[in-house]
Amino acid sequence: MTSRLWRSAYSVLAVALCCSLLPAADSFLVDDGEALPRNMTAREKALIEVEPIQIPAIRTGAPVGPVVTPGEYVATEAIIVSWTGTTGWLNILAQMGAQITTVGDADLHVIHGSTAARNDAQSRLTNAGANMSRVKYFPISLNSIWVRDYGPRFIYEGGVRTIVDHTYNRPRPQDNAMPTSYAAQRDIIRYDLPLIHGGGNYHLFSEDPGFATVLIDDENPGLSQSQIIAIWQQYQNMATTLTSAFPTSVDSTQHIDMWMIPVSDTTIIVSEWPAQPGTVQANICNAFASTMQGLGYTVFRTPARTVSGVHYTYTNSVICNDLILIPSYTNSTVSPYNAQALAVWQAAAPGKTIVQINCQAIVTAAGVMHCIVKHVPANSGGENPVAHLRTPRGGEAFDPDDVVVIEWISDDDLGVTAIDVLLSIDGGDTFDTVLASGLTEKDGTFVWTVPDLYTEEGVIRVVAWDADGNSGTDQGDGFITINGMIPNPCVGDINGDFKTDLNDFIILAGNFGMTEGAGLTDGDLNGDGAVDLDDFIILAGDFGCSL
Repeated sequence: MTSRLWRSAYSVLAVALCCSLLPAADSFLVDDGEALPRNMTAREKALIEVEPIQIPAIRTGAPVGPVVTPGEYVATEAIIVSWTGTTGWLNILAQMGAQITTVGDADLHVIHGSTAARNDAQSRLTNAGANMSRVKYFPISLNSIWVRDYGPRFIYEGGVRTIVDHTYNRPRPQDNAMPTSYAAQRDIIRYDLPLIHGGGNYHLFSEDPGFATVLIDDENPGLSQSQIIAIWQQYQNMATTLTSAFPTSVDSTQHIDMWMIPVSDTTIIVSEWPAQPGTVQANICNAFASTMQGLGYTVFRTPARTVSGVHYTYTNSVICNDLILIPSYTNSTVSPYNAQALAVWQAAAPGKTIVQINCQAIVTAAGVMHCIVKHVPANSGGENPVAHLRTPRGGEAFDPDDVVVIEWISDDDLGVTAIDVLLSIDGGDTFDTVLASGLTEKDGTFVWTVPDLYTEEGVIRVVAWDADGNSGTDQGDGFITINGMIPNPCVGDINGDFKTDLNDFIILAGNFGMTEGAGLTDGDLNGDGAVDLDDFIILAGDFGCSL
């Protein structure tokens, strides 16, 4: 008993001591000027010792449509930033926003936790020369600036943009909730990725492959590497390779975006360490670069350096359409590399506008520009809406009066304004039956009561419309069957056996010469009130027909 009491008292004391080292819930906010670094603070480490980060027990399912995860070098609609941190950090965001909304031809989505933060963004962005018509504000509470690590990752599901959202690997609850709020404000489907993760530890080429460091193992001890890879495959349709991680003494985040970046479908930039050859980080980068070259990629190398515990990198950059933002530094040991890094980027991305931004103020917090943005890819239909029919897509069989849920998702560059749902019974040649029109749910369902008809070639189609009258469609890739009243395809079938054969000829011959007034029964195929030569001609032309 004494032992149990002592252990209980010790636990209470440990919790109390730990909590005394932690900020109150409200003090995780940085409105007071506190700027949380990208790595975990001592207080946060103490917190998760007491209360480890957990994946929520109740989660959404996985995407159900065909999935493509776009690389950051594809067409970009917007860049997301979180407006919080020190004056130096905010000035970097303002410079980035000015370039993104002008040269980058993209919107800037500003996440802000207060009216004061929004006003500050408005002022700094205006002074920096941003195109303010392209700045959009999203009121969402924040803990930190590092939106790359907690923000939404976009996928195309059936061509429609949806979001995959992991559990943030930091005890920063408002940051972790940010993608949920953002998805709700934009009316975008969101899926819970069942991994504890930091988004900067994942880089990818469009469609395949993806890369992360083995940090993901440590963050998800209940899962094997093959299980982790399978989860990414299920949610992002991405074959993922896990690489070695830098020692925390070199990079406290151990994120892969600190030392490599895909530039196109065939090109990648990887750090090299000219002043620190033979180190663990140099060996990891050299081995990875060699592997990528062996796979047929064109590999460029930019210098990197650690100085007094700070990881200086030029791969932690932002690609936004034809604009690329790369860091420069004023540290006297590192600044001689600025020009070399610019030249490497110009060679790796010819035709792009490369702009250097001084990031000395933020690199000491374990991240640079890539760490403080998240990409929103462009609508896959351009100016036209995109629709994806989730169900029914074909292979189903229904009976009359069955209640069927038709489900769809849709997307547009400006916004979907209406949805129509159509039915074809001739394999998609025509869609003459309108099941519903003018529905207002861009992602929704329609409950359809199956009519009494027969078809083995039914197809459901959804049509999405925007305010400009542009439309996009999707339909099943197979046929549905409706087991209703069967129309007889054989006009010469007199006995109702769904074929025209000798039996019908015998019936017609037996009734030949009869008229409606004389007790006509069967054989009047043309409906003129008499069984005559015209009916024989019809039967002969249809002879051999069968269902």
